[in-house]
Amino acid sequence: MASLLLGRDPPRARPRDLVRWCGLFGIAPGTARVALHRMAARGEIERDGDAWRLAGRLAERRAQQQEALAPRLRAWRGAWRLAVLDPRRREGPGRAALRRALRAARFAPLRDGVWLRPHNLAGPLPPLLVGAADWFTVRPDGDPGRLAERCFAARRWSARAVALTGHLTGVTRRLADGSGLPEAFVAGAAAMAHLRADPLLPPELLDDPAAGPELRHAYGEYRREFDRVAAAFFRSS
Repeated sequence: MASLLLGRDPPRARPRDLVRWCGLFGIAPGTARVALHRMAARGEIERDGDAWRLAGRLAERRAQQQEALAPRLRAWRGAWRLAVLDPRRREGPGRAALRRALRAARFAPLRDGVWLRPHNLAGPLPPLLVGAADWFTVRPDGDPGRLAERCFAARRWSARAVALTGHLTGVTRRLADGSGLPEAFVAGAAAMAHLRADPLLPPELLDDPAAGPELRHAYGEYRREFDRVAAAFFRSS
């Protein structure tokens, strides 16, 4: 249900549409309504007139999705950004939030309290991270490709991206024939989850630099076709 709202533009839908949508996946109407109320109680959705819209962490997640589809990158000159966390921030209830923020910013742990990534992302750091670490711009003495693979497992990510691209292309064709809406929904959600986990490494550090762009392109084609078919589904209600 949350994934439907995450995929809609604007991200809002009427309760009866959400309940009917859940029926495609074998979820009973009563179960779907209970799930809606629980999401509202957790602050994940809120009322917007006669519809529900995203709120809280789900609204943040949608923003991350948009960033994953159109990442802001700059040419890489060989430098890396390195963060040495304040020891006082590495323990206690805020530690998990800090780690999530670092991963969302596409950093990877080198060792306990030390995180890094190639310096190829445009835009500022999230405010949570600015004061939580000492920041350095560095150049590793060793092979940067090996360091990237050690920290980000880029080959594994690329192999999964290639597989998802093929699957997404297939379900998009079936959507054009008017079939496979539930299958396409699941495939699109899997592709988006993988794009959100893209480390966005410079092409110079990748064995398959086309894997990410090709998955984004396939997702764009899928999204246009899926939106068309889903809109027809809801108009028929």
